[in-house]
Amino acid sequence: MSPKSKRPQRSRRTSYIIAQYTVKEGTHRDVIKNIGAGGLYIRTTRKISEGQSIQLEFPLFRFDNTVVVSGKVVRTDSDGFAVAFDEPLDALESKNGRLPEIVHEINR
Repeated sequence: MSPKSKRPQRSRRTSYIIAQYTVKEGTHRDVIKNIGAGGLYIRTTRKISEGQSIQLEFPLFRFDNTVVVSGKVVRTDSDGFAVAFDEPLDALESKNGRLPEIVHEINR
C-alpha cells in the first residue's frame, strides 16, 4: 500500500481565500485553491520546499474571524503546493455528505 493511500480520504471544497503563510522561504500571501478538514492546496508560482512545516492564517467562515493552523507541505508542483494539517479542522468535516459553507474573496 502506498503512503498516499494510507491517508484518510476527506472531501475538499473549491475555494478562493487569500491565506498568509510562513515557511522557511519567508512569509507570503497566496490563494487557497481548495480546502478540506485535513488540508489544503495553495496556488502559487513560488518554489516552496516539500516536507517543511508551515503556519497558515486565513478567514474560513467569516472574514472577521481568522483561523490559524499549522501543518506540513506534503506535495509541490508548478502550480503550487499541498498542505496536510497537523490537526484536522473539525469544522470542515462533511456533515451528511455536505461540506459547510465557507467565505470566498469574491464575496468580500
